[in-house]
Amino acid sequence: MVEAASGVRHRRLTRDAVVVEGPDALGYLQGQLSQDVAALGVGESAWSWLLAPQGKVDALVRVARSGEERLVVDTDPGWGAAVLDRLTRFKLRTRAGFERATLEVLAVRAGTGEGVRAGTGEGVRAGTGEGKALVALWAGGEAVDLVGTEAPGPGRELTAEEWEAERIAAGVPVMGAELTERTIPAETGLVPVTVSFTKGCYTGQELVARIDSRGGNVARHLRLLRSAEPLGPGAELVAGAKVVGTVTSASPLGPVALGYVGRAVEPGATLDADGIPVEVVALPARG
Repeated sequence: MVEAASGVRHRRLTRDAVVVEGPDALGYLQGQLSQDVAALGVGESAWSWLLAPQGKVDALVRVARSGEERLVVDTDPGWGAAVLDRLTRFKLRTRAGFERATLEVLAVRAGTGEGVRAGTGEGVRAGTGEGKALVALWAGGEAVDLVGTEAPGPGRELTAEEWEAERIAAGVPVMGAELTERTIPAETGLVPVTVSFTKGCYTGQELVARIDSRGGNVARHLRLLRSAEPLGPGAELVAGAKVVGTVTSASPLGPVALGYVGRAVEPGATLDADGIPVEVVALPARG
């Protein structure tokens, strides 16, 4: 079984982004994103859904307020054009500009209690309002994405394969694999850190609110999968003679994967993937 490595690790990432700037930037994003953007102070950030009107996922994004009238919305590589298209689709008489960009971050991850440092001797916490520390979508330890640092990074630098293995072990979904136009936010386990239920209306709100009022009951859930042998994306998960799930991402370094399984399949259950036993595990708690 492959778990996220202990100790402080880092990797430099290039993420797609859209810069939204102008007098109406904050108000416009407040009506488009599931997160309470208006509650962010300058230097603060939060994760959010950008949804289709029907409530399905257009993109998982992070929004950072870098000025009174300037916000940066970043997303997974390759999805910036889709985010820009979606953000500008409903723009009408809005005093704000939208510009494609990239966001270079130093992603730093540490085990619980080990602390995260920016390589300068100064402690860094996500969401402190310092303007250079962005909240990371991670669980099971301390994590931060640093912007604007040329320091080599604390601890050990992760390879691309090691980063992917850690992402999967941490239960972090990505666009194009776990997150597609078929995905409903409640299926992902991320609602506690991506949705505000006290803000005003936003595009796609109706489905999110309706599912929450019914106890978050959806047909499938994203789960961590531990198997006797490595699995591959697209592998079917079977209980008895019935297909009850599908693998979406598989670790390149060991028998750990992510996938969706039907709501009747509880964590702790054992499924079959072409003769390989697969244990279903709940995602790490967030929020």
